[in-house]
Amino acid sequence: MARGQQKIQSQQKNAKKQADMKKKQGCDQKAAAKAALVFTCPVCRTQMPDPKTFKQHFESKHPKSPLPPELVDVQA
Repeated sequence: MARGQQKIQSQQKNAKKQADMKKKQGCDQKAAAKAALVFTCPVCRTQMPDPKTFKQHFESKHPKSPLPPELVDVQA
């Protein structure tokens, strides 16, 4: 029966280790995602990762608004 006790202890240790890794990983992903969102739409304050996506967003969501100067030379 000693092996049964070892198995239970091992499972508990592994579960704690997995939970700690998951908690650690979640914060890193959130921070990385937030850092990647560089461009902010001046009309609706939506954040986008690159100028191409920003221009596509602006043209589709705000067609009546004038294009911001930083998007004039961007190829969509």
